[in-house]
Amino acid sequence: MASHEYTIDAEWDRQYVDGEWRPSADGETLTVENPATRATIAEVPAGTEADVDAAYEAAADAQSAWAATPIEERRELVADALERIREESTAIATLLAAESGSPRAKARTEVGLATGDFENALDLEPPGEEVRDATFVEGKANHVVSEPVGVVGIISPWNYPIHLTTRALAPALVLGNTVVVKPASDTPITGGLLLAKIADEVGIPDGVVNVVTGHGSEIGDRMAGHPIPRTVSFTGSTAVGRRVASQAAETIALPALELGGNGPNVVTADADVAQAARAGAVGSFTHQGQVCISINRHVVHEDVYDEYVERLVEHAESLSLGNPAESDADLGPIVNEGQRDEILDYVERTVEAGATLETGGEADGLFVEPTVLSGVTNEMAAACNEHFGPVAPVIPVSSTEEAIEIANDTEYGLAAAVQAGDEETGRSIADRIDAGMVHVNDHPVYDDPKAPFGGMKQSGLGRYNGEWVMDELLETKWISVQHEERDYDLL
Repeated sequence: MASHEYTIDAEWDRQYVDGEWRPSADGETLTVENPATRATIAEVPAGTEADVDAAYEAAADAQSAWAATPIEERRELVADALERIREESTAIATLLAAESGSPRAKARTEVGLATGDFENALDLEPPGEEVRDATFVEGKANHVVSEPVGVVGIISPWNYPIHLTTRALAPALVLGNTVVVKPASDTPITGGLLLAKIADEVGIPDGVVNVVTGHGSEIGDRMAGHPIPRTVSFTGSTAVGRRVASQAAETIALPALELGGNGPNVVTADADVAQAARAGAVGSFTHQGQVCISINRHVVHEDVYDEYVERLVEHAESLSLGNPAESDADLGPIVNEGQRDEILDYVERTVEAGATLETGGEADGLFVEPTVLSGVTNEMAAACNEHFGPVAPVIPVSSTEEAIEIANDTEYGLAAAVQAGDEETGRSIADRIDAGMVHVNDHPVYDDPKAPFGGMKQSGLGRYNGEWVMDELLETKWISVQHEERDYDLL
């Protein structure tokens, strides 16, 4: 790449394989658009299965040498990459606004999350060799060691493209793995090419980081089902995650999956309603609701229901919409027409089923108004589906038991929130909600590099962040050493 600028006007027309910037195998490209304006902002390679093969082969060729590199040296290169992200944080946030429609506050937060991913990776300490005496044989020692899994495939989404790539990429590199990244076709720059540019500039060895851009419909199966990777990290919908898992299983690769959610926000009768509604608004409307851990359902005790709905409507109507690349608007656009149409369809079907549209429900281009629906039941379209938009369905309940039952009445189990006046009560409710992450007296759109991130039920497999991510990126090996001659019964 001729340009070293981190702007939308830089050259993004090559993918990165084995330390080289190259076009796709057949020379085809895909168009990247600003979702706020639908203006073309870049043309990137439309990678082919041959490109995926080349990337995985390069990663496999580089892996042994990278794993043999002392961890201190690997950390130094990863630290250099972290420093580049810090130096270019403003430019990266601007890229996120233009490419993914991220409001500026969200874009800044995401860059902070990406730096946190690198900081956490630099703190990882792989388990040292453990030696134990054998149980049944005299003079034998059992050595337990941890090794990198090898090659890691990363298929990342468009909603938090840099963060949901770096949370797998940074620890994989520190732990001695090589990677192939396939970013979402809506966000190939911030989800992949940007990170390839950083890897290239700081001198990470050829083949250690590879990025192939392209349509998931054309190369997704090859990314997930390729025989080389030993772990396939995927973030996205449960429907696609099932396919990724089945493809990875064909080669006995480990699928590390963070999938869909249908997060409940349980509000008790003694909750601080003003605070609960503020948290509820942030949980439903951050990044236009395009967050897997957003609040998908507000499950509110009837004693405070009317006030909660009223305050939630006030928050929704106070939010501004605009092009994040040109303004400090609270909300930006939905990422594409398909997502917008699905959101509006869920709202329309929910109103037809008997819910009341309190505010919102309309769209101007890809800008969907913050929407509040009251009188919702758990079976209505906006409640039983992951709507992935700025929509807040509010479900009335008469008891805590009913709230917990409704909260758990979903195939998903990713994130949840509880708003309770008494913290002990809030914690007891949290213990009974079937979700991998539950937040008491706060919204659930929260990530912490030092806390385990992942879901239950149909919301995924495995955990990211902290030391938990090492379970996906290291393999345990048992080596026994016989120190004394032994007798064998059979010979």
